[in-house]
Amino acid sequence: MADSTADGVERRLPTDEARELLSLVRDIARREIAPRAAEEEAAGRFPRELFGLLSRSGLLGLPYDPGHGGGGQPYEVYLQVLEELAAARLTVGLGVSVHTLSCHALAGFGTEEQRAAHLPAMLGGGLLGAYCLSEPSAGSDAAALRTRAVREDDDWVIDGTKAWITHGGIADFCTVMARTGGPGARGITAFLVPGDAPGLSAAPPERKMGMKGSPTAQLHFDGVRVGDDRRLGGEGQGFSIALDALDSGRLGIAACAVGLAQAALEEAVAYAKERRQFGRPIADFQGLRFLLADMATRVEAGRALYLEAARLRDEGRAFGRCAAMAKLFCTDAAMQVTTDAVQVLGGYGYTADFPVERYLREAKMLQIVEGTNQIQRVVIARHLVGPESR
Repeated sequence: MADSTADGVERRLPTDEARELLSLVRDIARREIAPRAAEEEAAGRFPRELFGLLSRSGLLGLPYDPGHGGGGQPYEVYLQVLEELAAARLTVGLGVSVHTLSCHALAGFGTEEQRAAHLPAMLGGGLLGAYCLSEPSAGSDAAALRTRAVREDDDWVIDGTKAWITHGGIADFCTVMARTGGPGARGITAFLVPGDAPGLSAAPPERKMGMKGSPTAQLHFDGVRVGDDRRLGGEGQGFSIALDALDSGRLGIAACAVGLAQAALEEAVAYAKERRQFGRPIADFQGLRFLLADMATRVEAGRALYLEAARLRDEGRAFGRCAAMAKLFCTDAAMQVTTDAVQVLGGYGYTADFPVERYLREAKMLQIVEGTNQIQRVVIARHLVGPESR
């Protein structure tokens, strides 16, 4: 069934429940998120109280099992929720995506006892998660990570440094990939680490070009001790768990990118209708009309691509290639659309009086996180022609 939003976005939603959910999200975005977005981003404030509201509203566990506190929604619906949140403020949409990614290992690979013990609080108890894979010397080459976990009786002791961690320093729990064996992907294991574990500390947040309200920081593990009951999956299974999570996480980034691009498009269209030059609205001029048309086409194409990948996932079919394509296309589209939005607004677009300059700075980040767009091309090419020759 189709549902047209106030901004003209046509959404195909599978159930009445999904339509009600999107209506709730739009209401929260309009009342609680958008009005404070510019001020809080400029001040570098993370809206932790808002994430409490999102948790109470059931929005932090949408794609997971209702038996453990999740929303039981298909990815097709969950991603459209992310898009709406990101359109209001990217820090919020991305934060929900990262939190969902942080729950993936436990939800998909934990034992029933582990899920029952931890998932309800993670999905609906007001907690916030972080996903800890990257390191200072292991970014795109994540299998080269050096953080190590050593077995001591029934515990594991973790030492090392993780880098570029969204929610670093404020997360209540961390899904951590650490080396428990030899070099390479097969020596990595996943752990669920409390955010207040002794020996776990955060460096000062990175000073970023955009997304200033979303803390990104290194995390230092200095003799952090966790029980074997917090090991997720088998020893040596951590890297495959991480890759499985990233396939889904890339769809979250794609949806956030489309939300950001949609917001930029709406701002550009509204300005073009109001701004007058040579005695008429600038929206009358063909050069600008064509620019807006191209922007709208990129947004719609990106939305269609991420939803196609989501539907493949919901049907239990292979979706990794399509997820990489969606992440690549949607984030490149967001970069182009936000750049064009600044151009539509001209000098005003380059000032902080209008949000499009912030959208432009934020869009750049989306081309980098959860696998750079160059890595997405590597993934897509491997699906097409196989792995590279060694």
